[in-house]
Amino acid sequence: MFTQNLPKHLYTNVDTAFTHEKPQGFMPAIWFAITSTPGRAWGCHVLLENGAIYRNLPLNALDFDPYIPGLWHLHQAQRWNCYGWKFTTIEYTYLQGLRCLADCDGEKYSGKYLFTAAPFDDGFSDDPEQNKEFLFIQLDNGRVTAQPTNKVMIFDDSFHKNTEWPAGLKVSKRIYSCE
Repeated sequence: MFTQNLPKHLYTNVDTAFTHEKPQGFMPAIWFAITSTPGRAWGCHVLLENGAIYRNLPLNALDFDPYIPGLWHLHQAQRWNCYGWKFTTIEYTYLQGLRCLADCDGEKYSGKYLFTAAPFDDGFSDDPEQNKEFLFIQLDNGRVTAQPTNKVMIFDDSFHKNTEWPAGLKVSKRIYSCE
């Protein structure tokens, strides 16, 4: 297991069905770190309102707006299990707070960019065709999703007006070196 701090802590809510023997709805929490373990979902570390630290919650246990009804499944929150131990988190300044559209298991959801997790030093990340960064997005339905860059469309009205999902892009297959 490898844990990283989030670029900044985030106020959210946790579904107590994931944390309590007797669930009591949603509890306010502060999300401050994530964990990567190969073959598992991202693990979220939170400080619950009652003072308890709870580790390795799946993304679908978090909800930024528990008053919006609806179920959120792990396969919607995350496309693939983690495939390596090492990663870094970064909040790209340019993307900070930008609106986006995320493809969550075939359904498109609007939201805003939170931060990125970039795996490194594993067999997938070392291969240009498999190298991925995962954008964590706070969706308008209150939930959070982590999607690879090819499953997210960013809106920047000062740059262009996106109207259709990007198409015709090729997968990078080369490693560039100047020597």
